[in-house]
Amino acid sequence: MEDCINKAFEYDVKLIPLNLPNEKQENFREKLFSVPYLLYEVEQLKNGDKIVINKPGGKRDNYGRLSRHDYTVYIYNPSRKLLRLISHDEIKEDLEYKYKEDRDWTREIILGLYRVCEGQEPDDVLDSIEEIDVGIPTEAIYKVYKWIWGQEDCNYPGGEGRWLSMNGLLDHFKVKI
Repeated sequence: MEDCINKAFEYDVKLIPLNLPNEKQENFREKLFSVPYLLYEVEQLKNGDKIVINKPGGKRDNYGRLSRHDYTVYIYNPSRKLLRLISHDEIKEDLEYKYKEDRDWTREIILGLYRVCEGQEPDDVLDSIEEIDVGIPTEAIYKVYKWIWGQEDCNYPGGEGRWLSMNGLLDHFKVKI
């Protein structure tokens, strides 16, 4: 029991009642499979998709406990019921693709990301960026990164947080501020 206490942390939790009486293995499993995901809707995209987060995410601390402030960022398409995890690498690859298509436009996207990283709302930054239909929409990139950076700030409060990945993008694409 002592080991369990070492892995626990104090945190406010919102509980949603779920009542599933025990049944035979197959029936109980099927009912558990049908329990829906609970996510927070944090952004709406113009195409109807949503940026959603779940908390806690899957990150663990050095002691094997779930990281209390971690969350995971997804893009959710409600009409198709598709939940898609999006990563730094996927966004970087998309930006590289955009860069091959139009370097100046990609630099403008990265400068817009810098503004989001500094704390501006994505919609305010989008007002000054032209959208070209190549790869992941700029709106999705900005809104996803707003929340990924919040996650990084929570997970690494004594470190660079959001600036580690932002500076990495600036360096990779040789964009000067």
